[in-house]
Amino acid sequence: MSSPRSARLHGLDTLRALAVTLVVLHHYTLFVSNDDHTFGWVGQIGWAGVDLFFALSGYLIGNQIFAALKTEAGLSLKSFYARRLLRTLPNYLAVLAIYVMWPAVGEDAPLAPLWRYLTFTQNVGLAPGTAFSHSWSLAVEEQFYLLLPAIALLGAALRLRVKYAWAFIACVIAGGMLLRFQLWSAHVDAHKYGIYFYYKLIYYSSLCRLDELVAGVGLALLRSHHPGLWTRITAHGNRTLLAGLAILGATFWLFLDNHYGVAATVFGYPLLGVGFGLLILAALSQRSLLRDGRVPGAGALAVWSYAIYLTHRAVGEIAAGPLQDLGYGPQSAVAIAALLALSVLVGWLLYRLVETPFMLLRERYVPSNLARPMFSAASS
Repeated sequence: MSSPRSARLHGLDTLRALAVTLVVLHHYTLFVSNDDHTFGWVGQIGWAGVDLFFALSGYLIGNQIFAALKTEAGLSLKSFYARRLLRTLPNYLAVLAIYVMWPAVGEDAPLAPLWRYLTFTQNVGLAPGTAFSHSWSLAVEEQFYLLLPAIALLGAALRLRVKYAWAFIACVIAGGMLLRFQLWSAHVDAHKYGIYFYYKLIYYSSLCRLDELVAGVGLALLRSHHPGLWTRITAHGNRTLLAGLAILGATFWLFLDNHYGVAATVFGYPLLGVGFGLLILAALSQRSLLRDGRVPGAGALAVWSYAIYLTHRAVGEIAAGPLQDLGYGPQSAVAIAALLALSVLVGWLLYRLVETPFMLLRERYVPSNLARPMFSAASS
């Protein structure tokens, strides 16, 4: 959080702001208005904001790991894990404590066993409708962060060639596609409770949701180990942006047409990884609209995005009732504006009161392997 303004990458800030906006709008339709038409197709496809977060995280963390491995000091697992925990735990534990001590925050829906949240394993077999269920994505990321640096260090110790890293990424994506197909065939296709098992066994599963994370790592690998190719690709930012939007448009149509069908289940997530990966490339490219454009408020939303993500669902569910009593139903413009603004405000408060002090402690006592900041303050 101490990165100077000059170190910020506005394109990545825009993407992170887009990701949290999509998620908030989707959850509004799901948990507040209970109407898919509240924000049209944007609200219906807004769950993909999580996939954009995954792709961003894969790139940013992968880039940090590969850059550290190239330094004289190398990658310190102790430092890496300490920095990650100081980044994720304070906000997470603060919000988890609220859910535990005040069940009304989750509208009295059951929580998974507390130890599952404390070990970031709540996504394993998670039942839809569980309180604080949107923390499943944090569990996936933390499990990924636990393994990735260790795998990278092992590869470096064995002096494996970079082609093995690409083979590993390809195997993870192919394995995820095969696993999703098998689970879909056994538990979703023509099953009375197919949608329930889709979320429980596929959507929330770490093994089924690594596509975008490893796509992001692939971008980091490209930048770190193929600088010439990276330079050539990033010289055409707007073309990359258009290609990414085209792939995402086709993929969104695939999900909107039949979200729980076999095509979307097997191929949709890798396609999201490719599409969002191209947007990240565009955000890092020279002379790109996404890199050079400035979206008002995007930088702030990017910095606050983690806190907003954790709190927005509870804010919407709790505050919707009093607004309804005042005559402003969840479909009204007043309620929508008020609840979205309140979500940002509560997220900002969590950021200021909890996240910022711990980020300052992190920068003071657990310095990065890198000598200078490389990424947006919102990203690490």
